[in-house]
Amino acid sequence: MFSQQHEQAITDYLILHQLPLDILLEVKDHMMSQIADIQTEENINFEKAFHKTQKLWESEFRMTKYSVFYAEEIPVIVKKIVSARNNSLLKKSVLFGLVSLAMTFAFIFLANDTDQYTDLFRIQNGFFIVVPIIIWAFNYRMLKYIRYDNKYKGKLFYTMYQQNAALTLSMIGLMAQIIVKEGKYSYLFFREHNYSEIGYVLVTLLLPYFVQVMIIFVMLSFFGHKKAIVRVERFLNPG
Repeated sequence: MFSQQHEQAITDYLILHQLPLDILLEVKDHMMSQIADIQTEENINFEKAFHKTQKLWESEFRMTKYSVFYAEEIPVIVKKIVSARNNSLLKKSVLFGLVSLAMTFAFIFLANDTDQYTDLFRIQNGFFIVVPIIIWAFNYRMLKYIRYDNKYKGKLFYTMYQQNAALTLSMIGLMAQIIVKEGKYSYLFFREHNYSEIGYVLVTLLLPYFVQVMIIFVMLSFFGHKKAIVRVERFLNPG
């Protein structure tokens, strides 16, 4: 059984290594279990067991780069966990995005003319603006935890998903720019066999797909963020 002082010592040690709070709490559980095992097996006090545990975790707290998502260096263990979860979310996002891309092709062949296709193009991509805004509206209490610059004690992200969720506005802004375009070139290419604007065809197919995938990614991150915040808030407000 750990005293409050012992638990605080572990927490302070992990804060020193700049772990996002959700990862910090996860690692803290593992460290506490490991310290308890070492104390039992070697019959030593907390301080000695804690020191041994720090040595075992030393390589995990080395600083490394993960430039895709972090401007600054982060601990190796954070990179491992964040990379694994981001890769999982990205795979799901690509699959969902392919469903939307299939719908794009369906609209190309269902539309009667370029005007109708443009309307369908805008409705489809507008969906990727409206839905995130609705989700945010129903979760407005969480918005304070989404801001990239809002950190625990000015140092730690609240969750590993926080920097992903903060990308949502930039992706929505990019999607808004896509919607004002007609997107007619794909229709002209496939339905009227107009091959003169092949570059625009690729742009109107691939750019919306990319942005859709990224919006799906940040929204999946948002739900992961929301789930993680429940435990984080229990840590922040223990009473």
